[in-house]
Amino acid sequence: MSPDCAAAPFIHPDRVRRLNDRPWQPNGPVLYWMQQAQRARDNPALLFACGQAHRLGVPVVVAFGLMRDYPGAALRHFRFMLEGLAETERELARFGIPLLLRWGEPTSVILELSPDVAGIVCDRAYLPPLATWRQMVAEQSPCVVWQVETDVVVPADLASQRVEVAARTMRPRILRQINEHLQMDDAKPHQTASPPALAGESLHDLDRLGDGLTVDRTPGPVTRFFPGGSQAAEQALDRFVCCGLMGYAARRRHPEDEAVSRLSPYLQYGQIAVQRVARQVTETAGVDPADRDAFLDELIVRRELAHNYTLHHPAWDRYAGLPAWARATLEAHAGDPRPYCYDLATLEAAATHDPYWNAAMTEARLTGYMHNHLRMYWGKKILEWSPDPETAFARCLELNNRYFLDGLSPNSHANVGWIFGLHDRPWPERPIFGTVRYMNAAGLERKVDIAAYVQQVKEIDGGDIKTSHK
Repeated sequence: MSPDCAAAPFIHPDRVRRLNDRPWQPNGPVLYWMQQAQRARDNPALLFACGQAHRLGVPVVVAFGLMRDYPGAALRHFRFMLEGLAETERELARFGIPLLLRWGEPTSVILELSPDVAGIVCDRAYLPPLATWRQMVAEQSPCVVWQVETDVVVPADLASQRVEVAARTMRPRILRQINEHLQMDDAKPHQTASPPALAGESLHDLDRLGDGLTVDRTPGPVTRFFPGGSQAAEQALDRFVCCGLMGYAARRRHPEDEAVSRLSPYLQYGQIAVQRVARQVTETAGVDPADRDAFLDELIVRRELAHNYTLHHPAWDRYAGLPAWARATLEAHAGDPRPYCYDLATLEAAATHDPYWNAAMTEARLTGYMHNHLRMYWGKKILEWSPDPETAFARCLELNNRYFLDGLSPNSHANVGWIFGLHDRPWPERPIFGTVRYMNAAGLERKVDIAAYVQQVKEIDGGDIKTSHK
């Protein structure tokens, strides 16, 4: 084991990767470039940085580069993130560790700091553009750059180094390694020496920071429904374990029920560690194994299948990334008559003929959230009501990323892909869909209390969901 890894023996060595062959510099702090794991607790990258700082006898500083915009993001995404960062800053301050927030593309912010630091530690990204940021810093920095995997259970390169076709192929790869990587050390971050005074932006006035953004402001903040930060994430986890986990296997498909965790935004922004969630669920007494296993399969296997897709498929964000069989069957039926065909504005306004779909879209617009079972129905109907499958794919991705608080993530890309056959199998052939899985309103009426769900959304909206179902 290298001296660097030995300085943090509680972090599994398979989580750590050196990105360049530059040396540690003799002066300056160890810089942790926080991007994926936006939390002070249960953060292996932060702990690794603290271990290096202690070994070298220098301070540790955390830096975050805040862009004024980001492709596809809206004000609600930035506000949620900033709420979390403000809490993380307060948590880090308890350990004597400063969080330096600066405007700019993260690569520029970190490279500007790099000549004056001993070395850089970053967390791993799972979307190719963000992974490219890490590589750029590693190539251009004068000091060593280490990367630590923080936001999956089984390190992605250990799980698989090729595109997995479905959960059935990913599951055994995850399960045979899960016990080795599920354990989490309870070590806390620590400061070794007095950190330097560095100028940055204040996180005390989030409205002022929001004014500096150049993003779409129409999907506004949803703090009322999803306050950002690790504390809110842990409260959501506690509520789920208390009220949702029992009977989860049967109840999870019911949008009218409070049986899901609602943790996806917090996981997306790294405000809670996936190991923390898994451990609390696993250690809760009296849980039926079927309920526990159903939740852990979604939390770990299916989530890490999505990360596998965005890491390894060259067309991870495009229609061309769909399986060949799905594209072939959709294109063979692209000319089929469509009983309803809506433009994007009608979809965005939740003004279709279908009150169930309208309710789901309305909830996403108002709260940033849509129940997973309804996301499937929502996407299938966009496919059915669009002029062709490629247009439908683009619309799903745009609406998903614009309104869903957990958009712009590996899970979002995989979820949209699933609507069009990704990680699925052929089904009996039918118009428009070909052999891609179909969903209809009658199925919702048969399987869930969809009328109760529509009423719940009406109460949030304070009005009527447009039109009655025909």
